[in-house]
Amino acid sequence: MNAGDAASGWRSGFSEHSENTFAQGFAEDVVLEASILARPIAGRALVASALAAASTIYESLEFTAEVSDATTTYLQWKATAFGGVAFCGVTLLEKNADGDVVRAAIHHRPLGAVLRFSATVRDRLDGIVPPDHFYAGDPQPA
Repeated sequence: MNAGDAASGWRSGFSEHSENTFAQGFAEDVVLEASILARPIAGRALVASALAAASTIYESLEFTAEVSDATTTYLQWKATAFGGVAFCGVTLLEKNADGDVVRAAIHHRPLGAVLRFSATVRDRLDGIVPPDHFYAGDPQPA
C-alpha cells in the first residue's frame, strides 16, 4: 500500500461504515488512540469494529485537508452528529514500510460532544470492546 492509500482507505471506511474496509488498511497489531477513548484499543478486528461503529454516528463527515509523507498522514476534518452537533478534529495515521496503518490517533473537539460520542460508541460496542475503554458517564453530558 502506498502513502495515499492509507488515507483513501480511511475515508472509504467512514463512508461505507465497513469493518472490512477499515481492516484492509491495518496492520494486525494496529493501535487506536482517540479523544473518545480512556485507553487505546489494539488489534485489527477490534479497531475496525470500533471505527465502523463510530462511522455510523456521523450525520456528515468532510475531510478538509491532508498532508502525507512516507510514514505519516494527517487528515483534518469536520463533522456533525446527534442532530447537528458540530465536531472538528485531526487524525494521525502512522504507517509501516508496507503502508499498513500501525497507529491511528483521532483528536475530536469540543469536549461535551466528545464525551457523548464516547458513551455512544461504548454502548454500540457492548460485548465487543470492554467498556473501560470509554467514558463511563451519561451519554448526554451537560
